[in-house]
Amino acid sequence: MSSGGRRSDSGRAAGIARIVMSLFYLLAGTAHLQAVDGFVAITPSWVPFPAAVIVGTGVCELLGAVGLWIPRLRWLSGLMLALYAVCVFPANIHHAFDHVTVPGLPSSWWYHAPRLLMQPVLVWAALLAGRVTAWPWRGSVS
Repeated sequence: MSSGGRRSDSGRAAGIARIVMSLFYLLAGTAHLQAVDGFVAITPSWVPFPAAVIVGTGVCELLGAVGLWIPRLRWLSGLMLALYAVCVFPANIHHAFDHVTVPGLPSSWWYHAPRLLMQPVLVWAALLAGRVTAWPWRGSVS
């Protein structure tokens, strides 16, 4: 809190990021658990046990989304969701550049380009939601 009892810009942004990221990862985690085969299709061939990995990533997304709301777990959850977004990036690249078709998903660059460009934003938003960073605002992340 800044002087006068007003919440800081970074605190307000972190709160918004927490809402957005928790909803995003609740939906993504549910999708991973409900459509394992679709996600296996975009998983690079070098990933071992792809179906188990997809289920595991879905569980991680759900746990991370919930963890953002538990003050003691918020920082770790934000950090792990950011790391998760980095780790799944090869699947997004494989999906786009190897022209993998998945029923129900577009296969054009109008879909893939924004998805690939948003990956660093997801990393940053997870770090902001977990109060790992306050960038670009100045001041404390607490």
